Amino acid sequence: MLLTLPNILSPDDLARARALLADAPWQDGRESAGPQARTVKNNQQLPHDSAAATAIRQMVLGGLNRSALFFSAALPMRIFTPRINRYGGETNTYGNHVDNAIRLKATDGGATEYVRTDVSCTVFLNDPDDYEGGELTVSDTYGTRGVKLPAGHAVLYPGTSLHQVTPVTRGHRMACFLWVQSMVRSDEQRRLLYELDMNLLALRQRHGETAETTALTGTYHNLLRMWAET
Repeated sequence: MLLTLPNILSPDDLARARALLADAPWQDGRESAGPQARTVKNNQQLPHDSAAATAIRQMVLGGLNRSALFFSAALPMRIFTPRINRYGGETNTYGNHVDNAIRLKATDGGATEYVRTDVSCTVFLNDPDDYEGGELTVSDTYGTRGVKLPAGHAVLYPGTSLHQVTPVTRGHRMACFLWVQSMVRSDEQRRLLYELDMNLLALRQRHGETAETTALTGTYHNLLRMWAET
């Protein structure tokens, strides 16, 4: 399932992010890539512990935490610490690749934990008018789709997907990216739960609470209980 999440970052968040990124200490993005991805990755990233990266990821995590749509679609159990990247100039593309299945994340207490990359997420930090090219293309069972969203919007797609960022030929494309380990590992099962949840919401808005919506809510939670890991 490929899904757009609108307005994860507010206009105030984006203004603050732009100010932070104006003098950001960019470095070679290949530092975080696996062996295969390193051969096709040509972008820049912020150092993980830089002030700009720390502030922007807090804004992104706060926005995702407020998004009911994100929770319904991703059913997050763990989130890999968000990172910030930039494409443009001589470091302007990321060829076709599949993300590593497992990432190692440092926790707040200084320990580490593994995160399975069930769901990939990109939050766009500047508008499409700021650059040319730089389209995220995702290939999966639904075919190949291109994504280029307004600043503050995000896209979710399966971590199993083959994807790339096409060359940026003018300006710079900046984004925050992260991975989610879902309580429900299967993309198909997550999609079914998401569709059931969204249709239940629509039925409640149209008819209020009914015996049928109550029964279907029970079905949703019984399926979640059957499929979820905690």
